[in-house]
Formats: sequence, structure tokens, C-alpha cells
Amino acid sequence: MQTNPSKAASAAWRLQDAKSQFSALVDNAMRGVPQHVTRRGKQAVVVVSEHDFEALQRSASNLASKPASFIEHLLAIPKDTAKDAAKRPSRQLPKMSDKARSRPLQGNVADSTGLDLQPREIDFS
Repeated sequence: MQTNPSKAASAAWRLQDAKSQFSALVDNAMRGVPQHVTRRGKQAVVVVSEHDFEALQRSASNLASKPASFIEHLLAIPKDTAKDAAKRPSRQLPKMSDKARSRPLQGNVADSTGLDLQPREIDFS
């Protein structure tokens, strides 16, 4: 059970504790500390103050009304952590055929990999 307000402000509430101590949960949320509530050991909801909720709504509507620039879009892409990168399978180039390996490099990268790649025309008008 969470009776210490400083502990309640930083920890997740189990649903039954949130029910029995709803006033403390609301007080913490009104102080500006989001209150996480779990159900069956999994994150279920977050209780925030009305002020924080309105700020989130304004922020979401501002983002939706203004299209992001290409740079903003790129900056919004989540960055991989070393842990995430370790989980991902490594990417390997296709194996070169013996024929491709024995040919001299002719200035085209496709020639050196043994892949049959042809450039295509792109109309930028």
C-alpha cells in the first residue's frame, strides 16, 4: 500500500491501491506528477491533472495542424540504443558469385557485387 506521498509520486499504483487511496492519487496528479496505475501487473492508465491534460491536447492539436518539415520528421525518428541494435539481426550483403569475384571492377558497383542492377530515369519536373 502506498501512503507516503513522495513514494506514491514516483511509483506505479496497483489498481486496488489506487481505488482505496484515490484521494492521494488525485492529489499527486494535481501536483503535476503523472500517476501510473497497473492492472494485473501491466501498465494500464496514467492519471494526470486537468491542466496537464489540456496542455497535452493543445500540443497534439498544434502538431496535427502544422505539417512537420523534413528535418523535424527525421529528428522525431526514435534513436536506437545499443540494446536495441544488439537485438536486431545484422544486415549482410548478398554473397558474390565466383564469376563476379574474378571479374575486374568496371566502375559500376552493381558489377562488383554480381547483381544485375540497371539505373532508371527519374523525371523531376
